[in-house]
Amino acid sequence: MDTRLLRRIHLAARAVLAFVFIYHGLVPKILWLSPIETALTSIHGVDPTVLSPLAGGMEIVLGVALLAWRGSLVPVYAALLLLFGLLLDVMIVMPGLLAEAFNPLTTNVAAMFAGYVVIVTQRHANAHRHWA
Repeated sequence: MDTRLLRRIHLAARAVLAFVFIYHGLVPKILWLSPIETALTSIHGVDPTVLSPLAGGMEIVLGVALLAWRGSLVPVYAALLLLFGLLLDVMIVMPGLLAEAFNPLTTNVAAMFAGYVVIVTQRHANAHRHWA
């Protein structure tokens, strides 16, 4: 496959993964605290008005790191671990969410696939220092 095309696929997958973290960190945790976020945080006995914005800020930082450190897979692996861990948490503490129209299973699996694409295309993305 054409190296330029693989670099573009890589960058697109990295951008999608970053978007997921930036959006989910900002909108349902900081701008408008989602009732689902509140319920998930409360189940763990933590004040959602404190933890959710803090977690949202950390997600935004991870999203920015995914874009800023394009030569590194460290933020990608961190994102994959976080997505998997959060999905496991939902499966254990609120499995009913998995039956909802927009749910953590479909969102996290799709984001994990984007992370997989980033990993398998990384060597092509690093083949040249400029990004096409």
